[in-house]
Amino acid sequence: MQKILLIEDNTDIRENTAEILELANYKVYTAGNGKEGVEIALKEKPNLIICDIMMPVLDGYAVLHMLNKNPETHQIPFIFLSAKTEKSDIRKGMSLGADDYITKPFEGTELLEAVEGRLKKARMIREKIADGIEGFNQLLTVTDSKNALQTLREGRNINKYKKKQIIFSEGNRPSRLYYLQKGKVRTFKSNENTKELVVGLYSEGDFLGYIALLEGTAYKETAEAMEDCELAVIPKEEFESLLNNNREIAKLFIKLLAKNISEKEEQLLGMAYNSLRKKVADAILHLNNKYNPGRDPGFSIHISRENLATIAGTATESLIRTLSDFKNEQLIDIKSGSILILNEKKLSNMLN
Repeated sequence: MQKILLIEDNTDIRENTAEILELANYKVYTAGNGKEGVEIALKEKPNLIICDIMMPVLDGYAVLHMLNKNPETHQIPFIFLSAKTEKSDIRKGMSLGADDYITKPFEGTELLEAVEGRLKKARMIREKIADGIEGFNQLLTVTDSKNALQTLREGRNINKYKKKQIIFSEGNRPSRLYYLQKGKVRTFKSNENTKELVVGLYSEGDFLGYIALLEGTAYKETAEAMEDCELAVIPKEEFESLLNNNREIAKLFIKLLAKNISEKEEQLLGMAYNSLRKKVADAILHLNNKYNPGRDPGFSIHISRENLATIAGTATESLIRTLSDFKNEQLIDIKSGSILILNEKKLSNMLN
């Protein structure tokens, strides 16, 4: 049975609301003021909290602030319940991290729909969120974060970059988040001999530059347009505000960061221990997975041999010879410089 904590100082409203929730088969705990509510929340760990704003001892804003600071309660869905309908009050509550806002008087159906919706979304976030940018987009679908994200990326200045133009450079301090609206971008690191190692590939719908923003460090790589690109520019301050005020989006960006680290570890292991043929096969498959998520059998990979070589971590001359071998073995076809995969299974099972 799902547990709900109701914090409301008005006795009639508290008892009537609790009765509605109990009839809907929820286990309900009640508190008559904010201090008592915080104590019950810490003890019972409810699945959802409904809280009035104007209360004695601790008001609703203070309750939410205290629970958000506690690692045991900061992820519990929180709904404000109040007669205050001014936009500034609603905005203040949501900016503190509330998940919803119901104004009094309300219908029982309205209350139950809000409760059921929040519990369902919390469950989906726990169980069904995928990795990567797909998970980020999925999260926006099951929460109200979509409007917040649209506010960030829509109506922004759009920076246009030509092919091979630098977007940001290794060693510089970040001042913005980038959202790739059109084109392809790569990030790479260079050694003292100017040899490049590609560490990231980005396509339409991806964010880039968030790693340095999350870590509070300088860029550890350089971003370059692989073709003509358009990127929405989101100021650092607004990105940080979204992270601070929206738990779900903060969690997803942290998850993206962790996935990025795991992918780089796998890449480095492959470059250290894989054979030349395995490196080239993995590079081709990586590009196909990135830019052909729908698995269109007619999709061809259009990329310069220099860029493909840096992704594979090998010399351009060695890459070209290996591509020629793959073509002769009918693993791939090459038309006008573009690579078409003919036998994905054999490329995937390439022996070291």
